[in-house]
Amino acid sequence: MKTILGLSSLFLLTALLLNGCGYHNPYVYTGPEKSIYVTHWKNRTNALQLDTKIYQTLTHWFQKSNSLKVTNEKAGADLILAGEIISIQLPSLSYGADNNATEVKIILTVRYILKDLKTDQVLLEVPQETWSEYARITNSSMVTVNNEEKALTTIIENLSEKIYMKALGKISAMK
Repeated sequence: MKTILGLSSLFLLTALLLNGCGYHNPYVYTGPEKSIYVTHWKNRTNALQLDTKIYQTLTHWFQKSNSLKVTNEKAGADLILAGEIISIQLPSLSYGADNNATEVKIILTVRYILKDLKTDQVLLEVPQETWSEYARITNSSMVTVNNEEKALTTIIENLSEKIYMKALGKISAMK
């Protein structure tokens, strides 16, 4: 019982210290409420549903902030986040016995823009950004596909987090 009380007291003390020292969560926007229209990105690749995966992950990130509202309609939104999937490549990197590939590098190239719809000001524009992740190739096509999907999921998650963090910085700096 003393251990539980001690742990809860420690947790409460830590929370008070973090709150009192001005700590804030960098993943949360706490400024004036803004609505953001996140578009489905144009997909110039043959990778089906890649645009949907990026859309869902971006939406998930932007829903972390109570002051940011993701909307399905451009009309009435304060901001728009749009992008395009330029290319996806899977070059083989290493080879094993019998010259069979054992590893690929998934390379995803995108571009995106964040714009203030009220002032028509571009807040963030990245004309080209490339992300990559390695995936192991095995004798089992199911395992290989699973490895490639995991690598692509990692790329999408990292890309979305970076876009979200950059957008928070730009939105916070708005006057």
